[in-house]
Amino acid sequence: MAKTTLEDSRKPTPLGQFKAPRFWPMWILLASMWTVAHLPFYIQIKIGQFLGLLSYYFARQRRHICEVNIRLCFSELSSRDQQQLVKRTFLSNGIGLIEIAISWYRDPKDYESRLKVSGLENLQAAMEGGKGVLLVCAHFTTIEIAAFLFNLVHKMDVTYRPNDNPLFQAAMFNGRIRHYAHVYDRKDVRGAIKSLKAGRILWYAPDQDYGAKHSVFVPFFGNQAASITATSRFSKIGNASVVFFSHYRTEDNSGYHLIFDSALKDYPSGDDEIDAARINSLVEDAVRIQPDQYMWLHKRFKTQAAGKDARPY
Repeated sequence: MAKTTLEDSRKPTPLGQFKAPRFWPMWILLASMWTVAHLPFYIQIKIGQFLGLLSYYFARQRRHICEVNIRLCFSELSSRDQQQLVKRTFLSNGIGLIEIAISWYRDPKDYESRLKVSGLENLQAAMEGGKGVLLVCAHFTTIEIAAFLFNLVHKMDVTYRPNDNPLFQAAMFNGRIRHYAHVYDRKDVRGAIKSLKAGRILWYAPDQDYGAKHSVFVPFFGNQAASITATSRFSKIGNASVVFFSHYRTEDNSGYHLIFDSALKDYPSGDDEIDAARINSLVEDAVRIQPDQYMWLHKRFKTQAAGKDARPY
């Protein structure tokens, strides 16, 4: 992979190059996203819930993944309660899709009245002395709009996973570079380290299954899960504070709540398993507050120490 330069990480991608007929369906999707992004908020929420309901009934494979995850992580719930949580998760994911459109095509100030922030003093304290901050969060369905609304608090750099469709990838990158100082491919470790060493805030979500390489197996909701060790490495090499960042949609879907914890103490510890388990524990605590807003549609337990045959999906 080509190294991302500092200049590349903030330069928009020209969309005029994607004129071929094979890109027309994606252009229609992007036009639809732009349109939805400019509708009244309550209509946006309703459309999101409708999309979530459709995916609940028709995206059977994803529903199966969600059911398995919730059965593993919330075994204390009855079968009925587990299924209700599955359905609420899909509704939340549907709203999350609309929030992506909002984040790419609107101004954060348009949603300032819907934002509540707690623990901002923790973030400010972590930045004292010009130290970089690794802002660790979880993959909630609010992840895109939380980063979008973070612009009302401070500026930050972000990491992301590129999309296989070149037009969608370009639109996603451009939508993010409008709001963030620098945007790095998640594999661009060098760029991320430079961001931290420069004293900036770097958004990072380490809670998905990225395979066994560079991972350790530690508990997540009582189940062994492949958990990457990059968080502690970034903190150590970048000499950065680590702040856990939670973000939720309010119960009535009328707004958003951003929460900054105090910077982690004695982190990294020098033990990858202890550090990864600590991050997983923080994610668990955050998820239990609003479990339906977590991205349970991801195969969190895909990688198993016992091999592919031990996969629960």
